Amino acid sequence: MKEALDNAITELKRVDHLFYVSLKYTRTADMMKHMIERLISTISYGIESLLKKAKEDKKIGSIPDNIGLRCRLLRDTFSDPELTNFLNFYVKLRKIQRAKHTSREEYRRHVTMTVTIDNGEIVEVNIDILKEYYETARNFISYVRRAVHGEEEL
Repeated sequence: MKEALDNAITELKRVDHLFYVSLKYTRTADMMKHMIERLISTISYGIESLLKKAKEDKKIGSIPDNIGLRCRLLRDTFSDPELTNFLNFYVKLRKIQRAKHTSREEYRRHVTMTVTIDNGEIVEVNIDILKEYYETARNFISYVRRAVHGEEEL
């Protein structure tokens, strides 16, 4: 449980570096996609930590390997709307990461990665939206810390 949370915090530090250093100098859709992969990894470790806490508290019997089952199990175990929002965000990031992307205005401030997910929904990801994604991931890890240890901030 603690190891998974530590891994999540380490991944979040990597995302921080990608956002504030790498993306500043390499404004490409590939860099944005790499940042989204790191955000997914961060949230995955947070989910793992929550599931290990639930298992330790004997709320669940076992932890499934499939990420869809993990999300469903978390939704059922912790009936918290805030957690549901984080899990929906996580699923959306995974869809964005898997979809083919096109890029616009690479190497400029307004670089945009465009993907098509679910039933033709078009998602445009730019630096400002990546900042929102990063903040959401930070909020999720703070949520996990509160749930696991009762600690507040990073």
